[in-house]
Amino acid sequence: MHFFEYKNGELYAEGVPVARLAEELGTPLYVYSHKTLVRHFKVFNEAFADVPHLICFAMKSNSNIAILRLFSELGGGLDIVSQGELYRGIKAGVSPKKVVFAGVGKTDDEIAYALEQGILMFNVESEDELRNIDAVAGRLGKTAPVAIRVNPDVNPETHPYIATGLKKSKFGIDIARAMAQYRAAAELPNIDACGLHCHIGSQITQSSPFAEAAGKAADLVHALRGEGHDIRYLNVGGGLGITYHDEVPPSPKEYAEAILPVLKDLDVTLVLEPGRVIAGNAGILVTKVLYGKENEEKRFTIIDAGMNDLIRPSLYHAFQEVWPVEEAVRQRPRHVCDLVGPICESGDYLAKDRELPELERDDLLAIMSAGAYGFVMASNYNSRPRPPEVLVRDGEYHVIRERENFEDLIRGESIPAFISGGAG
Repeated sequence: MHFFEYKNGELYAEGVPVARLAEELGTPLYVYSHKTLVRHFKVFNEAFADVPHLICFAMKSNSNIAILRLFSELGGGLDIVSQGELYRGIKAGVSPKKVVFAGVGKTDDEIAYALEQGILMFNVESEDELRNIDAVAGRLGKTAPVAIRVNPDVNPETHPYIATGLKKSKFGIDIARAMAQYRAAAELPNIDACGLHCHIGSQITQSSPFAEAAGKAADLVHALRGEGHDIRYLNVGGGLGITYHDEVPPSPKEYAEAILPVLKDLDVTLVLEPGRVIAGNAGILVTKVLYGKENEEKRFTIIDAGMNDLIRPSLYHAFQEVWPVEEAVRQRPRHVCDLVGPICESGDYLAKDRELPELERDDLLAIMSAGAYGFVMASNYNSRPRPPEVLVRDGEYHVIRERENFEDLIRGESIPAFISGGAG
């Protein structure tokens, strides 16, 4: 559910006309609904109300500090994958005690920074990493809390780029080798192996893979405790899908009902890492039509947003709904076309072979479900300033990131003297 809807013939974000935002702030721009973000977080949190748990928002999906602060005030923490994300989270006011640090390539500096800040735990991806965290912690005189990430070899039936729990994945440790890794951890003087982590992928649209993975994780917790390992946290990751087009993913309540029967009596704190399911449908990308173009094979509509603003369609062949900002546009004759941007790449499109209404210059469009993996993956490719981010609440809007300008594009760059004629 979201709070983008047509009223009196035009698209509104909560109580704010999207056309007004475009007029006052320009296009392209990202717009997020405060009410949707709050509702999605609360629905997910309430689904697990019967067990001790912590919701750690996967901030790789949307890292704006205003949104991180919002979730923190709702009681949430963060799932991070870099020192930069931890820095952002702290600046947003999130307690490091509610932060879990994932990712396969943590550097010594990142590990040290996280230990100094006092994060909840690291999700450890390999034995090499485990031993390195022990060494860094030893140099700092600290004990590192860790959860070893295991691959349960469960097929999440999602895009291969976002399937993470298979044997061939770069993430985690084969579940068959997990006992050996915990035995190794027990021998390391600066490691507290207090948790188990299991994340199988993203944009998963059925409950059965989650239930299968939860069952394997529960069996492993019992086995580990049988050997004396003090497992206090079970991190089941994230990955619950959303509706982009015609998907019918389970609700958070249905997701909880699928996994809690095998987890609720484990006497652990359950850690969950939702991202897309909370933020995805809470945002849109607003863009304007520039030109139309036809050749013998194709019809194109050229807009002012490109793959640098929203890369999901190009990277994942992802489908995202396209809504005209003026509702009457929907009644125009329809044609199959590609909705393409101004980037100098043939892969620059936001909709491919899509049946859309006949679009005219200056028509405004909303690319739906852009609240996750939207702005956060944007770039300056083709030297394009990144768009602003706007948060709407009731009848007001707040710019939570300003549009970049051309000076931003070259900030930090310099021309050495030997190029400008100084040194030879």
